[in-house]
Amino acid sequence: MTTDQIPVSQSPPTPLHITGWGVLSPLGDGAREFSEAVVQGRSGLVDVSGMFEEELPGDKAFALPEFQVRTYLGRKGTSFFDRSTSLALIASDHALKDTGLEVTDDNRDQVGLVLGTTTGSIKSTSDYSRETLTQQRPYLVNPVLFPNTVMNCAAGQAAIWHRLKGVNATIAGGQLAGLTALRYASRTLRWGDAEALLVGAVEEFSPHTAWATHLAADSATAGEAAVVFVVESGEPGAAGRRRPDAEILAVELATTDPQQGAGAVRAGYAQCIERALRTAGVTAGELWAVAAGSTGPGDPEEAALDEALGAASPTRLRVKELAGECHAAAGALQIAAVLAHHRGTPALDGRPAMITSATREGAFGAAVIRGWHRDEPDNGS
Repeated sequence: MTTDQIPVSQSPPTPLHITGWGVLSPLGDGAREFSEAVVQGRSGLVDVSGMFEEELPGDKAFALPEFQVRTYLGRKGTSFFDRSTSLALIASDHALKDTGLEVTDDNRDQVGLVLGTTTGSIKSTSDYSRETLTQQRPYLVNPVLFPNTVMNCAAGQAAIWHRLKGVNATIAGGQLAGLTALRYASRTLRWGDAEALLVGAVEEFSPHTAWATHLAADSATAGEAAVVFVVESGEPGAAGRRRPDAEILAVELATTDPQQGAGAVRAGYAQCIERALRTAGVTAGELWAVAAGSTGPGDPEEAALDEALGAASPTRLRVKELAGECHAAAGALQIAAVLAHHRGTPALDGRPAMITSATREGAFGAAVIRGWHRDEPDNGS
């Protein structure tokens, strides 16, 4: 039988649902605090002047200056966790407490974790490299610090801590990390390689990220956050649990060549947005909101949205105004911002929203989700 003779299944794709989520950011510790901050429009900008010995580009940033992992998890087993690992592990813990999914010995082989990042912990890598040059020969570098230098440290440690034995993946995607992790997880679940996945992204604040952001991103102010969603395949309501927070309708990615000019980039982005709407079976007029990764008009991402959405005028949610430039965590924060509005607003039940992200190198992503409010007491996660 040749390839073109193989029958193609016409059955609809397996539905995917977000059944819980966790956040740790200056906007809130847990989904409830984060939701309240986003809905009220509170900024996470704080004083970071005494946070590090190294000079920072400014005294204000979107960071957690008082954060200590032992406050959440105790001292045992956490002494050598770096900041990225600590943030991701706590957000994962929040997400598991926020969902109806119970991880037991019967299903932990089918529960895994997919985490988006930029390059892992830049501070850990830089500090370790510096020690190889400054410590007494023969280079007495503490070997316990080495695991923090590898990109998949946070995902691996979170899985070990929560005893998740399923798929474990780290997606290096920069601004697109949140959406690429969600797409990777969606495919993994639909291929039957897992029944549930913790999916999210993390970015830490350090002098390294603060200066890199300041110098490369038009003097933007750096932030940090970890956001994790519990994504399950099938219909979670069928098991007698509560209604899910959202259904993932589409996640589409595209690349363009910036050297072809702003018009070509805008057209490529717009096509990706239109493809996401078609995949989701949603029209632009049905969207209640768009959570864009841009900071405002004039950005190619905004221009593409204007072109693709036409006369439709959904609410624009610009999370970076409240959370700063969180790089890898930006897309996941945008998804969380959409869910934050749904969480306590029954009037938005069943209405779709779009999330978009873009990189300076010409990569673009668009996702469509349909959300619902919480119809049971919030546990505060």
